Amino acid sequence: TAACEGSLRRLRVDRIDVYQLHAVDPRVPLEESVGSLIELQRAGKIRHIGLCNVDVGELLRARRSARIVSVQNLYNLTNRTSEDVVEACEQNGMVFVPWYPLAAGPLARPRSPLGHVAARSHATPAQVALAWLLQRSPVMLPIPGTSSVAHLEDNVRAAALRLPQEDYAALADLYQGA
Repeated sequence: TAACEGSLRRLRVDRIDVYQLHAVDPRVPLEESVGSLIELQRAGKIRHIGLCNVDVGELLRARRSARIVSVQNLYNLTNRTSEDVVEACEQNGMVFVPWYPLAAGPLARPRSPLGHVAARSHATPAQVALAWLLQRSPVMLPIPGTSSVAHLEDNVRAAALRLPQEDYAALADLYQGA
């Protein structure tokens, strides 16, 4: 509750449209944490509830108490351990926000698979990584950080990039699982 009050004050708003529980405290039952968000919702301080860093079981438990509209978990070309959570979001019409969506690292080098796809697509590796996420699921909403208007514009151009199926599949095959 105090964190939400602080956010409302800093943002200078009366209500936050989507408020996400960013870290489930293992010492507090999830249902209790979600219950606090429900109280904030009833008080008109938040409109919708989202969760971060949850597995499918936690998501299902939270959904028994509240309408959950989004999940934000680590997910990108090189880390897809939340694949089952993406699928649960698809099945339930919830937004999935991948955090660290551009984790390309060595994949982004010019002679890497991502670099090859980027060159063929006349795009940057970051644009291809974002395009892959957007093509992965209709519920995917990547929000990459940016430090300039130029980066923002580059990132937005990724939404118009449609990867050929063979490139999409080649990038999908890069992940070996955890």
